[in-house]
Parts: sequence; structure tokens; C-alpha cells
Amino acid sequence: MDTLSYKTISANKETATKEWVVVDATDQVLGRLGAKVAKLLRGKYKPNFTPHVDCGDNVIIINADKVKLTGNKWNERVYLTFSGYPGGQKEWTPARIMSRPNGEEKLVKRVVKGMLPKNRLGAKLLNNLYVYAGSEHKHEAQCPKSIDINLLK
Repeated sequence: MDTLSYKTISANKETATKEWVVVDATDQVLGRLGAKVAKLLRGKYKPNFTPHVDCGDNVIIINADKVKLTGNKWNERVYLTFSGYPGGQKEWTPARIMSRPNGEEKLVKRVVKGMLPKNRLGAKLLNNLYVYAGSEHKHEAQCPKSIDINLLK
């Protein structure tokens, strides 16, 4: 007699149900937006979440140029990059990143990348994120559904 009435179901690449979602970043705080988007990319809101499988959604962020930072973080927060050469460490503020070409995409992807696992799966999950400065995106063929990011925990 089988005494286990429940079995743990582990998702794999074939059984994962991936969807396309659109998130509007207008007047959203950058860090809170990044945390919720990282959870969407990872698939933690789904009942069949499996830690070692890409079972998250494909996320499209629109209006990334209208994101907010609280306090004086536009100028006081510092991101460091290092080229590998002596004297190759550079400091970047969010305001300086946003002033560059595709700066909105680079800033949002940098924030979300820090909230994903630091392994091959995290690098693969970051490829499921698409960031656009305006309200237009080129993924209409995937029929993405629009979600309100404030309703997620």
C-alpha cells in the first residue's frame, strides 16, 4: 500500500509554463520594482516553482525612463566597475548611467541582475527580461498580458 498521498512535482524545461507579461515602471521605486521582477523571472509566484529550472515568465518592462529613486540616491548611490587593469575601477551613479545611450535598460538590468542567483541559471534568467524606455515594445506577437506590479508581494 502506498502511504504517500501527495507527490512532489518537479518542473523541468518541457513542463514549465512560461508566459509573457508587461510591467509598467511609471512612478515605481527602482529597488522594489527590481525585486518583484526578479521573482517573476525566477517563477516564485507559480505553484510549480523548482529552484534549479527556468520556470519563470518573460518580462517586458515599459516606461523605464520614468522610474523613481527615493532620497538622494540619483547622485549618492555608487556602482563600481573594474576593467581588470591597474587604475581601471570606475564609479557610476544612477544619474550618470541614465544619461548614457540605453541607460534606462542598463540601470534596470543591473538592479535585477543583483537580485537573481549568481550562477549560470541567473545569467540565463536575465535573458528573459526586456526593458524599454518608452511605452512601445516589439513583442506584440507574443500576446503579453499586462499586470499591476503593486498587487504582487
